[in-house]
Amino acid sequence: MRRLSVVIIAHNEEKVILRCLKSVNPVADEIIVVDSFSTDRTADLCREFGCRVIQRPFDGYGRQKQFAIDQALNDWVFSVDADEIVSPELQQEIVELKQDPGNKIQDAGFRIPFSLYFMGKILNHSGVGKEYHLRIFNRTRGRFTDVPVHEGIEVDGAIGVMSGKIVHYSYRNISHHLEKINIYTSQAAEGYHAQKKSFSKLWVAIKFPASFISFYFIKLGFLDGYPGFMWSFLAAVYASLKVAKTIEIE
Repeated sequence: MRRLSVVIIAHNEEKVILRCLKSVNPVADEIIVVDSFSTDRTADLCREFGCRVIQRPFDGYGRQKQFAIDQALNDWVFSVDADEIVSPELQQEIVELKQDPGNKIQDAGFRIPFSLYFMGKILNHSGVGKEYHLRIFNRTRGRFTDVPVHEGIEVDGAIGVMSGKIVHYSYRNISHHLEKINIYTSQAAEGYHAQKKSFSKLWVAIKFPASFISFYFIKLGFLDGYPGFMWSFLAAVYASLKVAKTIEIE
């Protein structure tokens, strides 16, 4: 890997986009931002930073991110969300990977550990303390899945693991979290409906307490203090709402 394209999709991210761009700049040979017609200064800020900005209507996370990947000039790509930052440790690791003579580059992609910053602290438990996501990959050997929400990357070949982290600043506050829950549960419900999945109304009542118990007790959310409680509570809301919205569509 000698050259690396960083790809980002964005919509109204002016409050966080520069933080993201500054964190990826040390490892990027180009930065591509696919903007879904932001109404704030997101696109302008990215252009001023030196990014290649392409505006395109949003048609689902998987499709939008794959479109961004297809615009890259390099085969090796790094998909980063606008509300994420690359840690200094990961920056250094990627720089060393780019200089590798070829041993690790036999892998088709690399998983990266994630930390979620939520309500003023990094969550070390709550089901999100040990997450890994495939984000760096050779686009000739992989692509994004075509799903409305919770898209992933599928590659043909071995997958390596990085040690440096990405820090995810996904939610500014509770209101912002609820806005995202509303959007994501609607998209998930539409996906379930398209797949002809159905649920009983009793499952909605069961899903909330079962999910809260899983996140707060089984996944040790209580060790993250009050943020762990709120994360577990809102995660349970998400889980039950996507089922309720699927029933509503039906």
